[in-house]
This record gives sequence, structure tokens and C-alpha cells, in this order.
Amino acid sequence: MFDADTQSSKQSALPSVSGTLSFIVPQDTKPVFHSTALTGGEAKLFFEIEEVSVEVADMRAVKDKLSIDREGFELHSYMTEVNDLYDETAINTKYFAEIKSFLTERFDASQVCIFDVTRRSDATGGAQNSDGLRKPATRVHVDYTVKSGPQRARDVLGEQEYERLAGAGAHIFQINVWRPIIGPVENSPLALADAGSIAEDELVATDQVFTDRVGEIYHIAHSGTQHWYYASQMDRDEVILIKGWDSIDDGRALFTPHGALETMESRHNTLPRESIEVRTFVVIE
Repeated sequence: MFDADTQSSKQSALPSVSGTLSFIVPQDTKPVFHSTALTGGEAKLFFEIEEVSVEVADMRAVKDKLSIDREGFELHSYMTEVNDLYDETAINTKYFAEIKSFLTERFDASQVCIFDVTRRSDATGGAQNSDGLRKPATRVHVDYTVKSGPQRARDVLGEQEYERLAGAGAHIFQINVWRPIIGPVENSPLALADAGSIAEDELVATDQVFTDRVGEIYHIAHSGTQHWYYASQMDRDEVILIKGWDSIDDGRALFTPHGALETMESRHNTLPRESIEVRTFVVIE
């Protein structure tokens, strides 16, 4: 159970930075946007966003106390033997194997299914991916919703396997593994909200239009009770685990909002932020 007073006290005791995050402005109709895969460039938004100044606490002092089921994110030291994180062959073989091994051990998982990888850069143009160039996601969001999370799990695991697992009472949850490609990160660090500080009505379901389908994500409406964190000077031998959806709804974290934070350092630093994010489903039978 989230205790606002305890959480606020914990956060205020940590070093922090001031920065800007982009939030959706709630509207009467369901928001929609055209994805970068559809536009071939920048996403096209059919809703308003607002930039809000927020105080973001450095999670390093409480790193060992963070829980994927309470805050919705964790920071871990985990080196990779892959030198070039733009090498598709190395990613599809060695890096994916590393991620599967790490998550299997962390969660005592029976299955780890990797289904997507995205690189981002705030250098001119962005980072190259199979579906085009990607820049850091400046709008605060969650990759899945109460509707699209289980649907994506069905797509990835297969309808028959998903139904088997659900019928057997298996625990299925979506985890993103975020790592800097180069470090330390000084420009546009990743900011994450304590999932327990996000009210249900601040999760704004938004249609995401692709070339062949319409998905659904959450954008986040701002409120003063939200609590935000980042990891200072994050290096490539570290990863952040981010929960995007959970099949068990018993008070644990279900959705973890995140987005690129613009700080004064970001505005003046010339080194780009480059990152790689692997999306997975973790299964515990």
C-alpha cells in the first residue's frame, strides 16, 4: 500500500535535480497519435502536451531498497560482453541471451520471452532501428495498458500458450530492460515515477496507430503528488528494469510511467544520450 507521507519524506531526503517532463493534457475524447513507424519520422500527436518543472530524486542511495512490485522499477549493476550495441547479430544472439539469463535469475522465471528492442539517441536524427530513427521519448508514458498488456502477451506467447498459463495460474508480467549505450548519461536521463504515486485517473489511455494495427499506451497527466526518480551518471554496466504490465492486480505496481528528463545539464551538454531498451515478458509458473 502506498503511503504518501512516508514516500514524500523518503524522496525529500535524497539528492535531486530540477528538470522538465512532458505530460498529456486530459481531454474529453480518447487521445490518439500516429507512431514513428507510421509517419517515418516524428510521431504525429492529436492531443496537447504540457511541459512541467519537476523535482526528480536520485535513486542511488535507495538502490537496494527499490522493488519492481512496489515502485515498479529497479536499478542493477549488470555488465554486458557485447561491445557494439548497434551490432544486430550480437544483439540477437549474445545480448538477448544475457538478458534472458539475468531476468531468469532475478525473478526465478520459468520463461523469458524477448519480443522487441529499441535504440534511442538525442543526436541529430536519432538512433537507427529497423522501423526508422528513434529519439528519447520525451512524453511521460507507459508502454502498455490494462487492455493492451494482456493482448500483447497473447501475441508474443501465442494464444494457446497464454490460455494454458492463465488457466494454470501463472504469473505473467512485462519488463523493459533499459541500458545506456555509452556513459555516463548526462543528457536526457531516464526519469521514472514511483508507480504507487500515480492515481488511476492520471493514466490516460491513448490509441497508438501503426501501419497494420492500433495499439494502446498510457500517457500521464501531471499532479503534484507524483514522485519521480532517476539514476545519476548511469553507465553502460548498469540496467534499469521497468514494469509495463502485470497479470496480478493485488496492490502491487502494475504500470511504471517513464520519460526523458530535460535538465539544465541536458541543455548545455553536447554529448548525446544513447540507450538500448529490450522488451520482455517474464513468466513464473
